[in-house]
Order: sequence, then C-alpha cells, then structure tokens
Amino acid sequence: MQEYQELLQKFIVNALAEDEGDGDHTSLSTIPEGSTGAAKLLIKEEGVVAGVSVALEIFRLVDPGLEAEVLIGDGARVSPGDIVLVVKGSDRSILLAERLVLNTMQRMSGIATATRYIAERLEGTRTRVLDTRKTTPNLRFLEKMAVKIGGGTNHRFGLYDMILIKDNHVDYAGGIANALKAARQYLVEKQKQLAIEIEVRSIGELEQVLAEGGADRILLDNFDYETLRTAVKLINGRYVTEASGGITAENALEYAGCGVDFISMGALTHSVKSLDMSLKAMHE
Repeated sequence: MQEYQELLQKFIVNALAEDEGDGDHTSLSTIPEGSTGAAKLLIKEEGVVAGVSVALEIFRLVDPGLEAEVLIGDGARVSPGDIVLVVKGSDRSILLAERLVLNTMQRMSGIATATRYIAERLEGTRTRVLDTRKTTPNLRFLEKMAVKIGGGTNHRFGLYDMILIKDNHVDYAGGIANALKAARQYLVEKQKQLAIEIEVRSIGELEQVLAEGGADRILLDNFDYETLRTAVKLINGRYVTEASGGITAENALEYAGCGVDFISMGALTHSVKSLDMSLKAMHE
C-alpha cells in the first residue's frame, strides 16, 4: 500500500508539472484570485467507473482546500447523466486538476469497462481473465488497478515478480529443458521464491515441459481450440494453465470452454477505448 501511494504521488506530481509548466496562464488571466465554485464529474456513456480514489488524491495534491463528495464509487456501473463526484473550492485549483482527473479516470474506466465485459462472459466457467505487461509506461500500476476494479486478475507486475520463460528465452537458452533447469538453479542461487511459468507453442513443446517438470504454470500460446483442449487434457491439472494469443471479447468464452485456468488479453490495456466523461462547472 505504501509503495502504491508513493507511485501515485510521484505520478500526480510529474503529470501536473508537465501540464502546468510555469503556470496555468489561461486561468491566471481570466479567473479572479480567490474565486470559488463547484464542478461535477459527469458520465457521458455506459460503462464501469474506475479511478475515483485517484481523482481524490489529485484534488488533494493540487489543493488541500478542495472538497470532493463522492456519489458513485469505483467499480460501479454508470450511465450517461450520472454524476460521479462533486468538487468544491478554488476555481483555479479545480481547473488545474480537471484534465489530469479526466485523462486518468477516462483511461481507467475504459479498462474497467472492457474487463467487466470479459469477466461477465466468463461467469459460470473455471476461467479468469488476466492482464499483461502491454501497458502504458509509468501508468502500469493504474491500468492494472483498473483491471482489478473491472473484475479481472493481475498477472505479474513486471520482470521482477515472476519468471516467465517465453519463446525467445527458450530459443536463446538452447531449448525448453535448458531454460527450465537454468531458471530453477537461478532461484536456488539467488535464494528467491518466484513462480516459474513457461510458454509453449505446440503439443511437442508441451510434452518437453511435462517431461522436464519444474514449472508452476504453462502458457499455451496461439493454440486453436482443439489443440488447446488436447493440451489441457495432457496437463491434467498438474500445472496452472493459461491461454494467450488471438483472444478477443468475441471468442473468450470459447477459449474458456477448453478448460484453461486463465486467458490473458493484452487488449485490456493496450487498445482499450476510454470512457467519455467531463468535469462541468456547476452554477447556482
């Protein structure tokens, strides 16, 4: 939690500095100093809202005197016309916070909306949806938070919290057996406890993993449905299974029907549409 808070504050400070530069000259020139007012965060399309807690921290760091009342919390379904929150205080401060709040919440809400759609399609199956590292640089922590808000599951956060042996690693290591042996030896030498996942591209490669052992999870990449069902049957519950490659909202349920534990979808974070919303001044 402390690490998240530090990441969040650093993100907000840097984003505000990027936007404000040596001053918000439009507001400074047109808005009288000391004038106060209120604004509402207005939803403009159907979706799942995410980033409310982030918005509150943005308001706080912009101006501790701003007061925000939350009307709809993270993870709730929203419709056009819904008001998520109302913020009151310095007009200049509200305007300074406006774009960062909107950019962040629109992006996070788009991710949460896309994730919720997939998670609901998978209801009744054993399969859960995972995100990937295909995220916006320096925004990964917020994008992965949005996936969780939407009902998805986070995969590894970065290169440091899991060993994931992919095709290039296998090729560079000289084969599956070499890669698995080297990974296990590395963990022993470094006294680290990390899960090992290995990607396979065919039934033949899967059989090599099953013969060698030493993994915790097997990533079945770009398998068609029939081959995926065969692979799951061969694994027979001995390893956690994950399918990836070409999985979309339209075919997610078919992949789940093959019996895998997880499907991973980079599209949740790399090509999602932001949810439309705006921050509008409220008039007495």
